[in-house]
Amino acid sequence: MEGPPIPQLAQVVLDTTNPRASAEFWRLLLGLAYRKGHEPPEPGEDDPAGRDWLNLLTRTGEPCLAFQRVDELPRSTWPKPTIPQQLHLDLTVSSLDELISAQSRVVELGGELRLDRSNSTEEPLQVFLDPDGHPFCIFVAERV
Repeated sequence: MEGPPIPQLAQVVLDTTNPRASAEFWRLLLGLAYRKGHEPPEPGEDDPAGRDWLNLLTRTGEPCLAFQRVDELPRSTWPKPTIPQQLHLDLTVSSLDELISAQSRVVELGGELRLDRSNSTEEPLQVFLDPDGHPFCIFVAERV
């Protein structure tokens, strides 16, 4: 006897006050690509797709992240409990040098370092906020 169907995770959707800016941050940070029809317009042209909803795909074309426009988005105050993080993404790099390089890239793209535990011998990591205030972690971890 078979059990009920098991749903599969399709993608993670992030609220944002600016879908294009948020999508660009994550596209450049993670090397993702836009879904057909969601690419940025030429400079000076209208951006109808970027006003409401955008999708990013992995290098192999699988759905990965989506960005949904909201009018207001309070930034997380984590680790202070006033506005919790509600959800965060965990990313990995394979060395401390890669972590330091990733930190530079995140800040260059408009992210913010929130917590630095890169000197931890047990679990080197850094916690960042994307431009919309969504927390995410980058860990030094062996990739499987």
